[in-house]
Formats: sequence, C-alpha cells, structure tokens
Amino acid sequence: MKYVQFPIITILFIFLSGCGSSIEKDKPVATMLIHNGSIYTANDTQPTAKFIAVKDDLIIYVGDNEEDFQTDDNTRTIDLQGRTLTPGLIEGHGHIMGIGYNEMQLDLMEVKNYDELVEMVEEAVSRAQPGEWIVGRGWHQSKWDPQPEVLVKGFQTHDKLSEVSPNNPIFLRHASGHAAFANAKAMEMAGLKPFARNELTNAKQETTGGEVIKDEFGNPTGIFNERAMGLVNQFIPENDRAKDKQALILAQEACLRNGITGFHEAGAPGETIELMQELQEEGDLDVRMYVMLTGFDEELLNEWYDRGPLIDTAAHWLDVRSVKLNCDGALGSRGAWLLEPYTDRPDHYGHETLPMSVVESTGKKALQSGFQVAAHAIGDRANREILDRYEIAFNAYPDLAEDHRFRIEHAQHLHPDDIQRFATLKVIPAMQAIHMASDRPWAIDRLGEKRIIEGAYVWQKLLQLGVKIVNGTDAPVEPLNPLPSFYASVARKTLGGIPEGGFEPDQKMTRDQALKSYTIDAAYGAFQENKKGSIEMGKLADFTIFDKDIMSIGEEEILNTTVMMTIVGGEVKFEL
Repeated sequence: MKYVQFPIITILFIFLSGCGSSIEKDKPVATMLIHNGSIYTANDTQPTAKFIAVKDDLIIYVGDNEEDFQTDDNTRTIDLQGRTLTPGLIEGHGHIMGIGYNEMQLDLMEVKNYDELVEMVEEAVSRAQPGEWIVGRGWHQSKWDPQPEVLVKGFQTHDKLSEVSPNNPIFLRHASGHAAFANAKAMEMAGLKPFARNELTNAKQETTGGEVIKDEFGNPTGIFNERAMGLVNQFIPENDRAKDKQALILAQEACLRNGITGFHEAGAPGETIELMQELQEEGDLDVRMYVMLTGFDEELLNEWYDRGPLIDTAAHWLDVRSVKLNCDGALGSRGAWLLEPYTDRPDHYGHETLPMSVVESTGKKALQSGFQVAAHAIGDRANREILDRYEIAFNAYPDLAEDHRFRIEHAQHLHPDDIQRFATLKVIPAMQAIHMASDRPWAIDRLGEKRIIEGAYVWQKLLQLGVKIVNGTDAPVEPLNPLPSFYASVARKTLGGIPEGGFEPDQKMTRDQALKSYTIDAAYGAFQENKKGSIEMGKLADFTIFDKDIMSIGEEEILNTTVMMTIVGGEVKFEL
C-alpha cells in the first residue's frame, strides 16, 4: 500500500471544505419562505424578524439572516411587499355554527331601527311558503335610531312584525343570543295568546331563569328573555345534518377570510363535535378548533368526563377539553346578573340562568377529569358567584388545580373587590373588546357612572396584575372580523370614533397587549401556547397578513385594514 503525503496546508483546506459541506447539508430546506415586510412575532425575546422559513407545517427559522436556512426549486416564496404579518389570529370566544347559519338565515346585524327589521322580515315572507318558519339573528334595540314609538321594559312590541307576517311564524334572536323576538303566529303555535286583552291570560307562561316580557294587560309583547326563549324555540324544526355541515363549512370560510386560524368554540353539542371530526377525517378542517362542551347537556358531559379530554398534541386541529356554563344573561337584554339593581330598571337584577351549585359541582368534576371550565358571566354578581365556586373547587382538589386555567367568558362588569381575585385564583378572563365599543354608549344607562368607571371592561387593571386576557368577538353576537375588536382594545372608542380620547382611556390596551390577546395569550387560554400563538422555531406555521401595519398606523386606519392572506399549517388557505 502506498501512502501519499500532503502538505499540512492542503490537509487543512480539505478538512475545512468538508466541514463547510457538512454544515450546508445540515441547514433545513424550507418549503415556504416569507420576507420583505413587517413581521411581528408576539415573542418577547424576538419581537420582530426579517425572514420566516417553514418546512411543511412547522416554523424552522425566524430571524434576520437568510444564510441560516436553504431554499430549493420547490420552496414557495411569499414576498410581503411591505405588508404586515402576525401570528395567526385566534378567535377566543365564538359560536361556529351561529356564524355559519348567519350566512344562511336573516342577518340582522346591520339593522338600524325597528322599521328596517320589519322590512327585512316582510321581504323574507314574500319568498317563503305559508307556515314556513323564518328565523334570524342580530337585532339590538339599544342601538336603534330612532327608538320604537311603543316600548315595554325597554323593548319593542310584536304588533308591526305580526302585521307583515300573519301566516309565517317568526323567531329572531337578539344579537347577544340571550333574548328573542317572536311574532303572533309563533306565539300562538307555542300556546300563548298575544292579543287576549285580559290580565289573567298567559299568567302561567313563566320559566325559571328567564322572562316573558308582557304589556300592561298581561299579554306577551313578543320578547322572550333568557331561558324563556325555549317556550317558542322548541317548535322550530331542527336543522338536518346536511345543513349543519354546510353551516360549518361556511363558518370556516368566514374565519379564513378574516385572518382567523384558530377558534375557541364556546359551547358545542355532541353533533357539532361529530361534524368537526368528520371534516378532520376528510382533510377539510382548515381552522384549528378548541371546543368547549355545552353545559346544557348533562349526559354529554358525563360521557366526556368518563372518556377524558381529546387533545391533538401534534397540531391541535381539534381539541375538546373545556366545559362551557351559561350563568347569566346579557346586559343589552337586562339579563346580566347584578349585585345592585339596574339603573334604568330599579326593580330588576338580571337572571341567574344556572344554579351556582352546578358551577361548583362542574368545577370539581372537571378538575378530576382533566377539563377546564369556562363560565359565561357578564354581571358583577355572576362573576363573584362563579369566582366563589371556582375557589371552592380549587380548595377541594389543590393538586389537580395547579394549572387549571379555568376561565370566565366575558367578565365585562366586575365589582372592584373581585378584580384582584382573577390574579389570585389564576382565572383567565375571556373579554371581547368589541363589546365595549358596541355597548359602552348605552351600558352607562344600565349601570350608572360609578359602576362603569370602577369595573366595566377593566382590561388594564387586570393586565397590570399579570392576568392574561383572551380576546375575540363572540361572533355572531358581533361581526367575526377581528380588526374592530383590535381597534376597540387600543382606542376604547365606538367604531364611529367616539368619544375623543376613548371611554375610560386609562384602561386601553397597548398594541402589543392587544396583539398578544389575539395570539399567544389566546393560545394560553387553550393550553396551546407551546405549539401556536407566536412565531417561534418549532411552532405551527399559522400566519395572518394585512395590507397595513396595525402595530403602528393611526387608530382610525385600523378599521380600514384588510386581511390579504391567511396561512394555516404552512398552506395558504385564503388569499385576496
């Protein structure tokens, strides 16, 4: 065997060349490259970046050095052209089937007064068969201008509605979902007598946790508050599975158009979960779903307590690990449960729509079974009562409550004594900022100035205590578009820009806080912060791209910003 001796310098050159080749081979090859825009990561250790590299559905690089990754002919390059990218937005509290059915039924979100509502119903009646139910959602009497001539306890009466729909039963849900408006035909089908001028008529038409609004003669006005809605709702034909699936698909499309890559479903029945599983099996689930089981179905809850949570640890396409409880009503319908009476209805405190004993027992069962509890509470009494029941459950099972992440959905109106308790008990408030923009102008009439200033929409008071806030829209209670809610978070104004400086401006979120409430903090509220919610290596490649820089433009320009692209798992799911 013959040995060849090389000079030392030659050997060193060969060695270094080999190392360089090895390093090059170890560099990941991106399937998607994003660059040339404003990239906000929602990651405090690296708030911005110039490049994002993705391999399949995961982020493999975030930073400023394009030499730290490789591309090839199969890499899709997205040139932002100066546009803005954030982590994929997460709707922190919504109702997915309601969004879908709003696309298929009467959408009353933009109705400006009672006469417009009647006109829309009259048009729908002209297209319907006699006897066919006409349903819809979105009206809000406190936002109407002008107000109806006749009001009973702050609501319109059914007379005009019934005149244009004598042969079709009508059932129109309030924007909040906590009240509904029915015509005479619908009430007659439910066994009520809307035109019998006798104070004894309908005397027995009451229901626990709700109210049938009546006129001076004791006759129903057409308004059904909270659980009283069931008196009429039970006669509406159920939707079939095909329509439900269509609604779910339409809702997904609406999410993607609005830059939403993740969705916290606030109370799903078993049928909806089965539909989501079906879409996932077919490869058509395009929005990552975090599902709260509806607390209305005790059999469903017991089934899941025995089964345990469903957690997709790899991609979180479908997680079922929370229980939704509806514990009071909405402020607009005067159903929110208050410690002191309504300023504009001094004999009324709102409604406890679920016994607090159920909150306590559910909290204990959830801890034992590995579930989170998310309880709806808008009024200050409802919030206090739920915090009390949560605390009892935590004390009963302290080891299981170490990372419970129990939530209160809405948490809109708090007594000052209860604000600190969110931090002490580590309870997450899921607060939809858009409610402040929509409700604050008339909420002061419901609560009075003192309660508004001390405890209404107190975002900054909670944030300064270290509490994480989950943002959202409560769609279809409010439109699904997250940009108005982002605007409300940082401006605390109506969408018309009122008032100058904002309502209680000391409670505004910063832009960074608002972005986190829609991304990493929303992910935390679903136990998902290690896989999504910020732009970091190893996390899921979910992004939202805007035509304007929402982190720096003027406040009013936020409302004129457009979602240009939505990317979920490294795939472009929507592009304008």
